[in-house]
Amino acid sequence: MPSKKALIRRPVPRLAEGLVTHVERSPVDYELAISQWEAYVEAMQAHGWEPFEVEPARDCPDSVFIEDTVVLYRNVALIARPAPDSRKPETAAVEEAVAQFGCSINWVWEPGTLDGGDVLKVGDTMYVGRSGRTNGAGLQQLRAAFEPLGARVVAVPVTKALHLKSAVTALPDGTVIGHPSLVDDTSIFPHFLPVPEESGAHVVLLGGSKLLIAASAPKTAEMLAGLGYDPVLVDIGEFEKLEGCVTCLSVRLRDLYA
Repeated sequence: MPSKKALIRRPVPRLAEGLVTHVERSPVDYELAISQWEAYVEAMQAHGWEPFEVEPARDCPDSVFIEDTVVLYRNVALIARPAPDSRKPETAAVEEAVAQFGCSINWVWEPGTLDGGDVLKVGDTMYVGRSGRTNGAGLQQLRAAFEPLGARVVAVPVTKALHLKSAVTALPDGTVIGHPSLVDDTSIFPHFLPVPEESGAHVVLLGGSKLLIAASAPKTAEMLAGLGYDPVLVDIGEFEKLEGCVTCLSVRLRDLYA
């Protein structure tokens, strides 16, 4: 069986110019960001994920947050359409990359806007944040792309965070985790588990019981370990200054190996 692939994108020198909406801007150390990104990639590799580096988008400060550019379900890739004009050029190279893996390509068209960070997949359910970055037309186009393939699409209001996955992610058993201060309505999720730190709301499923989680969430890591999971901590502090989290920095092509 082939190793699992993860699309990644190297931070560009203009990283510090990245957009911020829900946090105060603070200085970003580019060299430290590069080191943290490399350690993130190494952690993915160490747990069976083969990185596929997409060509950098040198004029796009936010391009390291590659998750926002595409949504995958089964063998279909929906190329996102970012709301900010500064991010729109990010999608072209990602489209080329997913095409190399044999994905069928769909696109979000104007007036739709959609960020991949607003899409949380739990089995065949796709929770989609209606946020400042994803509008009603984008949500409708996602439904049209994926519901015929068997996806169940659930719209989720997002007003307290940048993206849905800034507020919640899911454990391997389907339990949705999040920090209550960031979640508009926890009742939308059949099983919701509050976590003690905002950055603890974000986990990447590495396989089995292993969960990638930010080093800034030690209490959440301890809680998850107590539930039988194996947290793998990575320091992504420079990206957190730009509202980034562990999910944003890669696109896991797990659906190709389902």
